[in-house]
Amino acid sequence: MIISALLSAVHLLTLALGLAAIHARGRALAGSLDDPGWQRLFLADNLWGAAAGLWIVSGLARVFFGGKEPAFYWHNGFFWVKLAMFGLVFALELAPMRTFIRARAARRNGTTLPRFSIETYRRINGIEERLVVSIVFVAAFMARGAWLF
Repeated sequence: MIISALLSAVHLLTLALGLAAIHARGRALAGSLDDPGWQRLFLADNLWGAAAGLWIVSGLARVFFGGKEPAFYWHNGFFWVKLAMFGLVFALELAPMRTFIRARAARRNGTTLPRFSIETYRRINGIEERLVVSIVFVAAFMARGAWLF
């Protein structure tokens, strides 16, 4: 029971980190991308990536060591909706992730920055933010044993 509670707490704290990071990245994209702006963007993006990694690790740990049998998850439609939504966040994140990795390298090496549409990335960021909030609601139904199908 203690491990289950600790894993749950880590999973929820990671949610807070992820929401704060994705919100901060959106604000950075809305501002000027001067040197401090790039630093804010990269910090928020790093935190967003760390949160995603922690969600995956803590989520898997909850499935296999979190107190409920794995069958609880495998047979719960809300679990699959939650995973699909997380997969959508990941798919949406591929372009910004690649671009920001290239931008970090370009700024470090003093080379030309990659071209990208800030407005498009702001939209992607907003969609990701709304999806993460929606995942919380889906997870709440899942955790209480509600069945979608």
